[in-house]
Amino acid sequence: MRTRIQRAINLAATLILFLCVLSGANLLPPSTLTARVHRYTRYLEFDHATWMLNAMNIKIGQGALNTPHHFDEAARHQIVLDYLHLMDQILQTEARLNLIYANPSVVDPHAASTGLRTELAGLYDRQERLAPVAEAVLEEQVSLVLVDLGLAVGGQPMPPVLFHISPLPWHLVVSPRDRIAREIAVSLVPDLTVDQQAALEAQIDADLDVSSLVVPVGGIGAYPTMIMRTTSLAWLSEVIAHEWIHNWLEFHPLGANYDLSPELRTMNETTASIAGNEIGRLVLERFYPELLAEYASVSNIGLEGSPFWPPGVPRPRFNFQAEMHATRVRVDELLAEGKIEEAEAYMEERRQIFWLNGYPIRKLNQAYFAFYGAYADVPGGAAGQDPVGPAVRALRQQSGSLTEFLRTIARMDSFDDLQAAVAR
Repeated sequence: MRTRIQRAINLAATLILFLCVLSGANLLPPSTLTARVHRYTRYLEFDHATWMLNAMNIKIGQGALNTPHHFDEAARHQIVLDYLHLMDQILQTEARLNLIYANPSVVDPHAASTGLRTELAGLYDRQERLAPVAEAVLEEQVSLVLVDLGLAVGGQPMPPVLFHISPLPWHLVVSPRDRIAREIAVSLVPDLTVDQQAALEAQIDADLDVSSLVVPVGGIGAYPTMIMRTTSLAWLSEVIAHEWIHNWLEFHPLGANYDLSPELRTMNETTASIAGNEIGRLVLERFYPELLAEYASVSNIGLEGSPFWPPGVPRPRFNFQAEMHATRVRVDELLAEGKIEEAEAYMEERRQIFWLNGYPIRKLNQAYFAFYGAYADVPGGAAGQDPVGPAVRALRQQSGSLTEFLRTIARMDSFDDLQAAVAR
């Protein structure tokens, strides 16, 4: 019976994958600006279809083996911890390798890194064998939490929880200069260096008179979902849940209308962030209680990390969320008055202030706010005075449970729906 059920799940997952692939071509509606941007990015764009097919092949293989059920609970727990430790080794070794190639005093970095590259190859080989098993364990654990929440059909979350960890593509965001709006978003290859990113932005900005920015992302709601490499299980469990919520919402009006308006995009992202945080914590509480301390966060970071602060001078606290909120509000005011150059000069001044306070933001522009402003699960920040985030948070507070909140907001297809629900 279990084999038959698993076969049906794999078939459903494969069908969902192909639907995602077929619909992917329509994510960016044709427009003159879109076509012009693609002239600069076409040779740098990430191949989502190939990535999803390869990831699905891994998932089907794991499903056929029914891997998690070969281990008891203690062994599953240890498999995930071993994977995170291995990932930590990989990331540290990659960093050491990058330092060799970045060091101008190293005449022949290829020869100097021979031993390190051999070590890294061994780590990659171990990762290739361990990662699918660890992913299968986490998929089952997140699924069990979703079942407990009532977000399942016949004891199975739909779509099934499937994710794959890999280096993620970069995300090119393009906004007009005279207002903050995400006009275009393009996925770029993961190995794009920072100098290549800056050069691409400069060329697009100069030629098309727009504001562009290449940003990192933690996960992508493909199917299976794409998750960034990390050593933090707290972060990993949140992002797995966040991206699954996006896939779940695709079967409801809110997710199906994701790109119809900036308000709906913010409703989607804020909903996924709120749910991801809550579900991720439930996963840790149930399966990894010893790691709950990872959820301890510091909201205000001082200037201790800044190399520019004078010695012996008391260091005031710096509230990133509040300062970014104030920056966005002022930028919106200046753009509304048609003062584009003044707004851009102001953003650069503010960027330098963030840098001096320990936040190395490479570029602060309209595209920055167009991207980060959609994530409004906590007050303040890049969303500025956008009323959408506070309304989503208010609906969650009014809801009796996370499941009630999700089922209510999933049925919405406009910001008006959300405002009406909060006003009741």
